[in-house]
Amino acid sequence: MYSKPVYSGEDDVPKTDEGWWSAVLADEEPYEEMQKDDSAKAAVSFPLAKMEWDRIQDVFERDEIICLNVHGFNRGGLLVQGESIQGFVPLSHLVNMPCNASEEERRRILSDYVGKCIEVKVIECDPKEERVVFSERAAQAGEGKRKVLFESLSPGCIISGTVTNVTRFGAFIDLGGVEGLVHVSELSWGRVERSDQFLKVGEVVRVQVLQVSAENSRIALSLKRLSPNPWEKLAQQFKAGDVVPATVTSMTRFGAFARLEEGIEGLIHISSIKLPQGLTDIHEVLHTGQEIRVCILHLDAERRRLGLGLVQTE
Repeated sequence: MYSKPVYSGEDDVPKTDEGWWSAVLADEEPYEEMQKDDSAKAAVSFPLAKMEWDRIQDVFERDEIICLNVHGFNRGGLLVQGESIQGFVPLSHLVNMPCNASEEERRRILSDYVGKCIEVKVIECDPKEERVVFSERAAQAGEGKRKVLFESLSPGCIISGTVTNVTRFGAFIDLGGVEGLVHVSELSWGRVERSDQFLKVGEVVRVQVLQVSAENSRIALSLKRLSPNPWEKLAQQFKAGDVVPATVTSMTRFGAFARLEEGIEGLIHISSIKLPQGLTDIHEVLHTGQEIRVCILHLDAERRRLGLGLVQTE
């Protein structure tokens, strides 16, 4: 199912970007909103459960599947409750929730869950914060799979999984009972405008494990690190002043992005473009897909920044 590449030392193991943790927290923000949101919709009235934290922790550690009643929802997910246990199921962990659902469709699907009993697993348990997060999707893998999976994973492993959700900050990959996140910064070595340009729901992909946290069921993954870093090659091959061919990939109000043959995109700032007499708009000079020649103005491989100038002829 997975393989381990050979590393010469700890410094070779890929490091996660700080944005990965920010993305995970962003995915969980709706849970925090639920605790503060008085407008949460509830069709069935349930008294608050008295939490038995020892039992909840035991369910979490054993990776058990439990059945809980859905008694409310808001835009972030479902409120669920059972005997001595209650918590939240985020949208991304619901089996019947499409990743591209409209606001109206999400509300309809969430409303349909209310009053039903669903099978879930505890994916996060924090007694100090009185916080329990559940997953309906994780329950589909069966009991006991999480512990086995976490014991088998380590930074550097290459593993296959199925894309379950694509968001603005990355994509979630089901690794066989536990979902990992490929943060948007780990999708490609180049510029990423939208996550769904690289991954689609239902697609089976190979990814590299960057970081594993069994305590809160978090796994950081990377798609781009399965291929060589083209920035390193670019820094060795070119220098400021070199003129190279490129293709315009997108237009913005401040210039245009162009991709070199090596796959790296750089910015041609509008200030470096001399418009022919009588023209006032760069769209009259450049367009997406156009083959051009550019001059490398500055190259910062470490920060992945490439400044380009348009080579123009009179």
